[in-house]
Amino acid sequence: MSRAWIGAILGFFLTATTAIAGDVHEVRLWRAPDHTRVVFDLTGPAEHKIFVLQNPTRIVLDVEDTRLKTNLSDLTLTDTPIRQVRSAARDGDDLRIVMDMSASVDPRSFSLKANQQAGDRLVVDLYDKTATAAKPAVRKTATQDSKRNIIIAIDAGHGGEDPGALGPGRRREKDVVLAIAREVNALFKADVGFTPTLIRSGDYYVSLKGRRDLARKRQADLFVSIHADAFKRKEANGASVYALSTRGATSTAARYLAQRENAADLVGGVSLSDKDDMLAGVLADLSMTSTLDTSLQVGAQVLRNVDNVARLHKKNVEQAGFAVLKSPDIPSILVETGFISNPTEAKRLATSSYQKKMARAIHSGIKSYLLAHPPSGTLVAWNKAQGGTEYTIARGDTLSGIAQRFNVSLSTLKSTNGISGSTIRIGQKLTIPAT
Repeated sequence: MSRAWIGAILGFFLTATTAIAGDVHEVRLWRAPDHTRVVFDLTGPAEHKIFVLQNPTRIVLDVEDTRLKTNLSDLTLTDTPIRQVRSAARDGDDLRIVMDMSASVDPRSFSLKANQQAGDRLVVDLYDKTATAAKPAVRKTATQDSKRNIIIAIDAGHGGEDPGALGPGRRREKDVVLAIAREVNALFKADVGFTPTLIRSGDYYVSLKGRRDLARKRQADLFVSIHADAFKRKEANGASVYALSTRGATSTAARYLAQRENAADLVGGVSLSDKDDMLAGVLADLSMTSTLDTSLQVGAQVLRNVDNVARLHKKNVEQAGFAVLKSPDIPSILVETGFISNPTEAKRLATSSYQKKMARAIHSGIKSYLLAHPPSGTLVAWNKAQGGTEYTIARGDTLSGIAQRFNVSLSTLKSTNGISGSTIRIGQKLTIPAT
């Protein structure tokens, strides 16, 4: 064989070897209340190993046949247990990443295959061994001297490496809905008899099952997930409220949206241990309880209030198989605050004034329902039994509508509040008599 042929063959194999090798083209990091997530974006799938070295503590990640094509010094390590991240070539073609730690952690890693939203990724979760998260709200036992608060779990959709829907001007769903969720949280904090708890309090990802689990751990009486949807047609607009369906979606749009939201775990990153192993039991339980019926009633009240600040995409509460709503024992709704894919609505959703209006509508709808139907053993239920509750009139309210909502007669409502006619004003406070 001639030297030219030998050189050509060697050149072919060298080129093939180079083509097979993958790159880490970006590294991203997020801090959550109980762990730190590091995501390595790859140009293709790669095998890896992770292990811990002591004295000093280091997390070592070996990635086969991979090269680093980004700068690790750009990572923001503030408020994380990582002191420094370094890299080096190993065994010629492999990549070694070393994370020098300032605190002990429990490391876990897994690979994610490329999908429509993101490429191949390698995810490293560093779980704190010393809990630093704030204590969740705990349900109090009702006694004559101490009545517990109603606990509201407020869930801002997406987060971290999952931006959610993207709108014009690089507006991200995860930022908009977190701002609205924080406003709803602040409003409930100011209410006597209510304790709100944020499922996601910052820019980090929580799996769909993890969101339900946190609500259950914090013993929530109600779960509300806040989103800003997108659609294939940018002219689509309007706000919507959804509840779970155990039989299929109530419309094509509802089915499409549920599929989009349920795919969030593909982007946010879910390890095998996060798989939902109770789906069949959840659906069976839902069919035997009043949870779904309550969800629909709460959703209808929220929809009526949202109608005062935004155009409605649908006039009724829609239903679809949203994974985040599949709690058998907690009434759960999902509020789509608008279409971030619509240029006009995206601009509106990004403003603080509109976020506050939407938050007030969500808060008012939930509160109105719970004042009329408080969980037993709560301070709100006790106050209602003692002589009624107070209700603040919102835009669009009528005396007959309020009477129907709180299950009292119109004549009783008017006589209790000294009203002879039918004129009421926004902001006026009514006493709702006990039924």
